[in-house]
Amino acid sequence: MLTGDNELTAKNIASQVGIDKIEANVLPTEKAKIVEKYQKENKIVIMVGDGINDAPSLVQVDVGFAFGNGSDIAIQSADVVLMKNELVDVYKTYRLSSLTIKNIKQNLFWAFFYNSIGIPIAAGVLFAFGGFLSNPMIGSFAMSLSSILVVTNALRLKSKKID
Repeated sequence: MLTGDNELTAKNIASQVGIDKIEANVLPTEKAKIVEKYQKENKIVIMVGDGINDAPSLVQVDVGFAFGNGSDIAIQSADVVLMKNELVDVYKTYRLSSLTIKNIKQNLFWAFFYNSIGIPIAAGVLFAFGGFLSNPMIGSFAMSLSSILVVTNALRLKSKKID
């Protein structure tokens, strides 16, 4: 945890959220340098900030979170704006984004699989191997079915528990 707050406050917050390593009383310019140091070590850096002094670091980090009631400059500098002032929302956002990426990969896989079979059939490949020629209405129905399956799979995200 990297903070401009005093060490006692930093230790108190860190113990509540399970953070071992803290750096307190850090100036805004030092925060950006420390972030850059971690990035040079090929580490992904995430930061949560709400003030003007956090803006340079929020721009520098890989993923910056700002609280909705924070300063305008922090909100403009961050990648994600949390509407409530709860740190657990950082985890929820991470969890939701992980589930979304997983869902996108599933949809891409099934769409590729479906299209790698469906497009040659629609193009008439089976005609050469037995005289079967696909009706365009069947192709249209199959494409619609594919779209419905992709959307249904994406809608499953609504039922996922992200806590």
